[in-house]
Amino acid sequence: MEHSATAGRQGLTRRARLRAETSAEIKAVALRLMSEGGPDAISLRAIAREMGMTAGAIYGYYATRDDLITTLVRDLYGALADTVEAARDALPAEDTAGRVMAWAGAFRDWALAHPEGFRLVYGDPVAGYQVPEGGAAPEAERRACAGISDLAAAAWPHAEPFQPAVAWDWSDFDPHLADAARADHPELPPAALALGLRLWGRMHGLVSLEVYGHLRTQTTEPGKLYRAEMLALVTSLGLAAPDAVRP
Repeated sequence: MEHSATAGRQGLTRRARLRAETSAEIKAVALRLMSEGGPDAISLRAIAREMGMTAGAIYGYYATRDDLITTLVRDLYGALADTVEAARDALPAEDTAGRVMAWAGAFRDWALAHPEGFRLVYGDPVAGYQVPEGGAAPEAERRACAGISDLAAAAWPHAEPFQPAVAWDWSDFDPHLADAARADHPELPPAALALGLRLWGRMHGLVSLEVYGHLRTQTTEPGKLYRAEMLALVTSLGLAAPDAVRP
């Protein structure tokens, strides 16, 4: 009886492992198809053909194409959040300039290593895809937004005198975003939230141009261009640019 129970547990473990491996392969094939034919190339039947599976078998892993896309976005966005948080947290909390540069550099490195993932999370819509209520990856999105907000909050005491003369009100922002910012940093004004969005825009802008190939004919040194932009960003916050940190 004991031997039978142990064998059953091992069998379940083996089945779970094989299922996880197949699920990971399905996601890898989906991203490859997307890289070759764009986001609309993702279909369960096409993936099944690539993997030598029947259509019925692949539906046992993902009931619909939208389920697969949602899983991809959640996994990719989560991995991105892990990456940028780890880069930031490798530096001490008081090194605001270094943490801004580290976050930005990790963001670019991840995007270049996972261009299809970057496009799926931030750019290319998939025809007919219905985003789940609350978003495909709400937790990862919350972490990314909170991370940028934290960087803006840390920079605010230095950056405030250098901000443009624009009158901001909490009503200028999405209510959920404003509520989260006020909960995390009740001492800060709405202008600090605007600063966070501007930080995100400057970090994201050149990376997006690079991932989509728009810089390819413009410069042979996109990394140098990005570093210069991030150093200018740090300087605009009233912080001393860290010489040793590479974005």
